[in-house]
Amino acid sequence: MTAPRPTTYWGYIQVEELLALQSGIERDESQLTNDEVLFITVHQVFELWFKLVLRELRSARELFRSEPVAEQELSGTVRSLKRCTTILQRCCDHFTVMETLTTREYLAFRNKLMPASGFQSAQLREIEIVIGLEASERIGYGLDMDWIESLRAADGGESPSMKRVLKALEDKTTLKDAIEDWLYRTPIDGVAHDAPDAESSLDRFLTRFLASHAVEVSDALERARMLADKDSDRDLIEKRYAAERRSVVDFFAAGSDEASKRRRRVRAAMLFIETYRELALLSWPREVLDAIVEFEQLFVIFRQRHARMVERVIGRRTGTGGSAGVDYLDQTALSYRIFRDLWAIRTLQVSQRNAPPLQNADYYGFRYAD
Repeated sequence: MTAPRPTTYWGYIQVEELLALQSGIERDESQLTNDEVLFITVHQVFELWFKLVLRELRSARELFRSEPVAEQELSGTVRSLKRCTTILQRCCDHFTVMETLTTREYLAFRNKLMPASGFQSAQLREIEIVIGLEASERIGYGLDMDWIESLRAADGGESPSMKRVLKALEDKTTLKDAIEDWLYRTPIDGVAHDAPDAESSLDRFLTRFLASHAVEVSDALERARMLADKDSDRDLIEKRYAAERRSVVDFFAAGSDEASKRRRRVRAAMLFIETYRELALLSWPREVLDAIVEFEQLFVIFRQRHARMVERVIGRRTGTGGSAGVDYLDQTALSYRIFRDLWAIRTLQVSQRNAPPLQNADYYGFRYAD
């Protein structure tokens, strides 16, 4: 057996190579100010964090591609998603370091960046692709140019960043797709998705739930009416609660095409897991859903934090890459939402006391082998 090669701390993590990468376009760090080295270093740290996030997201996606998904593996997915969330929290902290730059300090070297832009972070684009952001949902970054074309090298050829993104696009299954496939197969009221009576059983569950939801909304409406001082306020409150009742009915409306039926069952699975989240068999599925919401929440906060950092340092200038700057960042924070149905379920849930009685409850208990 060959003896292990001895190593050192600096050799294992390649400290010398790492510390030689902050020299900018001059390739000579001695020609840079502390401010520019800070700017370069913080963005390099972002890219290292993005690398870890991508690894974890892809691992989670691969698990949900399995059929069936092993229940004992769900804890690993939750761990991956929570690691991503923690990393995004640290990324938000890094913006505080960036904010030690004053406007004048940044302007001293900002023009050297043109036409480079944070929009060209291939790994951030990869994260968006892996989790499920559709090309049709992307916001133009300010110029009459396709978002992929903006990743071309200065000579017009395919840059390493462009190649990364194009490779990510080749894999058509996103994390959202894989999770929705898993949710689609979730037994509802103990009835599997491919059982002969799956559709009728789903109808019965939703009928019971809609009745329970109507009771909860009616109770809330009555309390709100009693507290209102004016007839005009009471009328407005009634309209709002009526819209709330309609929204849940519309959310679970049955379509005739297969895509609509599939979407309805996926939404119902989300609701089922959240409604009966205390059940033993649903303990890890509910943790998965919570981890997804937490991850997307932090991703939105990351975008918002980015926008506020940019506004603080340079105001509402046009971006170095020709983008709309802060306006573009604010739009992405508002619009780039992937797991919209999972967020919508928060609006539609009912309290535990109003939840409809669970059918086939024994199916979701602990099981012991003889």
